[in-house]
Amino acid sequence: MRRQAAERLVAANPGQTYLGTVPPILLAIPVLEVELKADGHVSRIHVLRKPGQAPETLQMAIDAVHRAAPFGNVSRLPQPWKFSETFLFNDQRHFKPRTLDE
Repeated sequence: MRRQAAERLVAANPGQTYLGTVPPILLAIPVLEVELKADGHVSRIHVLRKPGQAPETLQMAIDAVHRAAPFGNVSRLPQPWKFSETFLFNDQRHFKPRTLDE
């Protein structure tokens, strides 16, 4: 589910993401935990890590999650229906989900 969610984040946010090599120095790294409803819509977002600099990237990441929703019906998966994602922001304020870098 996590990989599919990361791919959906990229697809739903064209022009705000990057693929390829992650730069050696990142602008910001917010981390979110996303809870889903059975239909894949966002139930809640927990901030697990606020970025030390470029605090606006936190809201950018939250908005990206909402644009990507719904994430598909998850009712057949075991509960809890949640995933965490690390957003790797570069200097242009574009992000790459860390899941796609694994």
